[in-house]
Amino acid sequence: MPKAHVIGLGKSGVAAARLLKRQGWQVVLSDRNTTENLRQQQQELAAEQIAVELGYSLDLNSSDVPQLIVVSPGVPWDIPVLVQARELGIETIGEMELAWRHLQSIPWVAITGTNGKTTTTSLIAAIFQTAGFNAPACGNIGYAACEVALSSKPPEWVIAEISSYQIESSNSVKPRIGVWTTFTPDHLSRHKTLDNYYNIKAQLLRQCEIQVFNGDDTYLNKLGLSHWPDAYWTSVKGKDYLIGEKGYYIEDDWVVETLHATSLQKDEPIVKVSALRMVGEHNQQNLLMSVAAARLAGIDKTAISRAISEFPGVPHRLEHICNWEGIDFINDSKATNYDAAEVGLASVKSPVILIAGGEAKAGDDTGWMAQIKAKAAAVLLIGNAAPAFAQRLQEVGYANYEIVETMDRAVSKSAELAKQYQAPVVLLSPACASFDQYPNFEVRGDHFRQLCLEWVGKS
Repeated sequence: MPKAHVIGLGKSGVAAARLLKRQGWQVVLSDRNTTENLRQQQQELAAEQIAVELGYSLDLNSSDVPQLIVVSPGVPWDIPVLVQARELGIETIGEMELAWRHLQSIPWVAITGTNGKTTTTSLIAAIFQTAGFNAPACGNIGYAACEVALSSKPPEWVIAEISSYQIESSNSVKPRIGVWTTFTPDHLSRHKTLDNYYNIKAQLLRQCEIQVFNGDDTYLNKLGLSHWPDAYWTSVKGKDYLIGEKGYYIEDDWVVETLHATSLQKDEPIVKVSALRMVGEHNQQNLLMSVAAARLAGIDKTAISRAISEFPGVPHRLEHICNWEGIDFINDSKATNYDAAEVGLASVKSPVILIAGGEAKAGDDTGWMAQIKAKAAAVLLIGNAAPAFAQRLQEVGYANYEIVETMDRAVSKSAELAKQYQAPVVLLSPACASFDQYPNFEVRGDHFRQLCLEWVGKS
């Protein structure tokens, strides 16, 4: 029986192990951590004859080496053991690649980008499902890709949010439609340079039959047709700003489709922009790319209109939690970098009481700092980044901040400050990863939601 080793006991790793087991592999799943939750999973998987090694890192110096190594998305592709595995000729792939090998007969829509991926993926999946397709959202959102491969009911489309981490370890993934939402510096501690980060994303798009790009993104716009001559481009600014002769743009509150160079065919209005409940220009960009993917898959206008009017938005991305005495509490925990946090601030009413901080990332905070100065009545700082952020705010001449360290203190203080400054919005938009205080941004956002609802309940 061939041996496979899966690294990482998250949702993706467990799904990969189960898929390999079903295919007749002898599977070992390892994780260097040893929490109570992991021990519980270890027992569950043992009952399925999947061995789980906790507090363990794979050692390839023994005689008992696997024929295949599958890596969960959060495991860096260049750690020594994976470099060694590739040097030894051991096949080493990501969980997304494993899923692709089982689902490649089905058309995929793949969504990547620095920001906007999750909303766009969710909206595309909603449109396809409204049109009657079994089209699960998976990858960096929803199901692990291998969970979809394990399903007893095969999908008709796969709607996959794919991060740069997943692209690195998935060489053969070739989607029918690829969507690139935005491109700004992120994950540079892992990818080292902007060029390297760009090339990883571009690798996926080059393998797609059809490509859709956000033409309003500064970086992608500069590359334009010289890099992507056959792509469909989008713009919220109107037809005059469209790159090339085919794409999707906004005019007079309509998403409009243009697929031709001649004037013999008229451009076609597809759906009203105002049907979308989410605020902000960035969500109009997400709408355009979602409509493009749906239309290029052959979905009719009726299904698109219905899906968009019913779409509730995405948890943790400008998610409205509650209103307390005229103050909206908004959860933007998914804003894990400066660009996303800048968009979050730009999308809400001002003045704002902003809660920010966590585990800081490399990047340019200039635009975010400018938005804080323009829109924030006060800033409450949490997590490891708080002292550094306080110093940056001082440097740019913004003095009304306070280090409160924890989310509990931030929520109670934010309500008090919102009253004091007559601010209509309390916004959690951290501009940071969550790993200093939380397992992920979802748990951080859930904690914020819970604290807000408790606050309202007590008041």
